[in-house]
Amino acid sequence: MIKAIIFDFGDVFINLDKDGTNRKLREMNVEDLPEAISAKNREYEQGFVTSDEISEHYRTHFPQIEKEDFLDSWNSILLEFPEYRLKFIQKLSEEKDFKLILLSNTNENHIEHIKNKVPFYEEFKSCFDAFYLSYEIGMRKPNPDIFEFVLDENELEPEECLFIDDTPENIETASRLGFHTWNIEPTHEDIIDLFTTKKDLF
Repeated sequence: MIKAIIFDFGDVFINLDKDGTNRKLREMNVEDLPEAISAKNREYEQGFVTSDEISEHYRTHFPQIEKEDFLDSWNSILLEFPEYRLKFIQKLSEEKDFKLILLSNTNENHIEHIKNKVPFYEEFKSCFDAFYLSYEIGMRKPNPDIFEFVLDENELEPEECLFIDDTPENIETASRLGFHTWNIEPTHEDIIDLFTTKKDLF
């Protein structure tokens, strides 16, 4: 029996342009990111690096990048948040049939951008019983510890949870731990079709 639904954020609720940042960087003659940059990105996503530090790190490697241009490129991955998806989660929240949990790999710059661009962000956040952002809790998917943290915090067993994410690596970890999963494909699937797509679980 499903007691909790755990949702990713990007490409589940808010649409993403996953190549947006790299495309903007290429416009500034940044073609390949060294592993040191990728490692720092992961640290930033876990809150171990500040927003100023991540900007300075990029601009040390690539002096041609202005600070404002870095932020613009960084946030270009984020697209629109369709309001009909807010209505969907609001309805679920009102019905109170499931514990609703958000579990997102994200960082401070992205959340600040979303807060500025999405007028109903706080309404959205209030729909959830728990709202976990990787940079606030110091863990990130697909590492098992973040899933175990969610289970412990909410007194749940994996078989009581449906985990929804667009990233196969995250789904693989959750499946291995015993979660029910939906690897949503944003090009042709939508979270509002949850109870049709996964009707075998409900």
